[in-house]
Amino acid sequence: MATRDEHFDVVIVGSGFGGSVMAWRLAEAGLRVCVLERGKAYPPGSFARSPYDMRRNFWDPRKGLHGLFNLWSFQGLGGVVSAGLGGGSLIYANVLLRKDEKTFIHEDLHDGGYEDWPVTRADLETHYDAVERMMRVQRYPLEHPPYSSTAKTLAMKLAAERLGRAGDWQLPPLAVTFGNPGEVPVPGEPIREEFPNLHGRTRTTCHLCGECDVGCNTGSKNTLDYTYLSAAKRAGAELRTRAEVTELWPAEGGGYVVRYLDHTDTPEDVPREGPQSMLPRSTVTADRLVLAAGTFGTTFLLLKNQRNFPGLSGRLGTRFCGNGDLLGFMRQCHDSSTGKQLPRILEGGHGPVITSALHFRSQEEGGTGRGYYIEDAGYPEFVNWLYEGAHQVPLMERGLKLVWRLIRGWTGRTHDSDVSEEIAELLGDCLGSATSLPLLGMGRDLPTGHMRLTDDEMLAIDWRMGSSREYFNELRQSMADIARTLEGRLLQNPLSYLSRVITVHPLGGCPMGHGPDEGVVDATGEAFGHPGLYVADGSMMPGPVGPNPSLTIAALADRFADALIDSHRRGTQGRAWRVREEGPWPSVPPM
Repeated sequence: MATRDEHFDVVIVGSGFGGSVMAWRLAEAGLRVCVLERGKAYPPGSFARSPYDMRRNFWDPRKGLHGLFNLWSFQGLGGVVSAGLGGGSLIYANVLLRKDEKTFIHEDLHDGGYEDWPVTRADLETHYDAVERMMRVQRYPLEHPPYSSTAKTLAMKLAAERLGRAGDWQLPPLAVTFGNPGEVPVPGEPIREEFPNLHGRTRTTCHLCGECDVGCNTGSKNTLDYTYLSAAKRAGAELRTRAEVTELWPAEGGGYVVRYLDHTDTPEDVPREGPQSMLPRSTVTADRLVLAAGTFGTTFLLLKNQRNFPGLSGRLGTRFCGNGDLLGFMRQCHDSSTGKQLPRILEGGHGPVITSALHFRSQEEGGTGRGYYIEDAGYPEFVNWLYEGAHQVPLMERGLKLVWRLIRGWTGRTHDSDVSEEIAELLGDCLGSATSLPLLGMGRDLPTGHMRLTDDEMLAIDWRMGSSREYFNELRQSMADIARTLEGRLLQNPLSYLSRVITVHPLGGCPMGHGPDEGVVDATGEAFGHPGLYVADGSMMPGPVGPNPSLTIAALADRFADALIDSHRRGTQGRAWRVREEGPWPSVPPM
């Protein structure tokens, strides 16, 4: 009988910043690559916007939800990640900053230390360069109109100057197309691409709509599906979406076996009936396996399948942190530069989500403490409508005033038939939303969290804000200082008063180390005790990155790809094998 071609040189689980980079690099080198992504592909125009669509835009297949957002709630913190072709790039805020060379810390983990990085900035420099080229980074074009009048960017620049930190403020590299290369940037202009993207759709330059974090419907973000994954597909990589990996184990004779649920024909909005074992499943094999399902996904898979990997380091699940993420809100900002206190308009819904960053340097970088970044954090314009509509009593008062004015006209008690002013007044002054702006802080909290499975095999994280209390207190104070310089006040995320934070940058769980007593993988991403098994996502970080971690994850993956390609060419791990139709699939080790 015919052989089923379900064997690959490399299977990659996940399509985020690690998986996508590995997919392209390995496919370009001639390896047969299969990428398994649990979520859907999202071409331009397919991201949810209506309330009806948004209610289904979450990930929980057991409940019939196959959407974009995967939300987690653990002890001490919550997490926001995504499910879709392109991983976290679909909902991140585009910032690609390099980890400062002095924060690749080398501490003695056996003598009270917290971080020991087995790589240096010099090791990553060429890989940083390669990723930036591939992601086609551009800085926010503040020197050109209409970008030059972006209120939130100018306000952050002013705050940095007033705090004496003008040299620490920057327009960071963004994976956004504001203009075609060599041309003056213009919003909404068709993007000229050298090769068609995998969606086969036309993209346009940034519309300044602030919707980066809910999916860019204009294709202005240079997300991984437009960059690395499109290139990987052109190079021959097979991209399988709606493929939820559940089991993996070493194959007899070398290589690895991966089993996944195939949701391709699964109807949405229909809760799962019966046990998972009754659902359609597919199996692929590979000489090498790359886990790139994100910090939560990869660590959960290895914890759940740990008995299949007896050689794994006991450090699995350790060194978790949230990259110091903290959200704050500036409110009621003012401008007294003319001698009269006027509202300071910030327009949080205008521009991409993040345009600028202010760096507060760590002790290693010549500052104090562990260091952090504070960035302007815009949002979609519809949030302003929600904010203004939430103030029900004033809105009702203005509504009653309008109704009374209309009744007076209908009954002939006034001959003034122009009600434009009254309808305009119905909206109020809208200064509440116009003078407010979220601030996103991130930095180097302590990687003291521990990831584990509960008795019913659910993911749990033991993490407490108190271990990094000094760091968070300094970060809060700096946010308050920024608000003060802009004559406003800072409102903390209410959850922080309960010693809880929300992270969009979970890291750790499968940390790099010099040996299995320190980490799960080595400096090339290969697991100790299991040759040919790699980890290439945020879970392999031995500590916080500091700035937004996406670029560092991608640069490390680019470095790991060099090592894997070299290993493949030397034939130092595993042996190819195929599964024939007449032969059974390798049995799963007892669970």
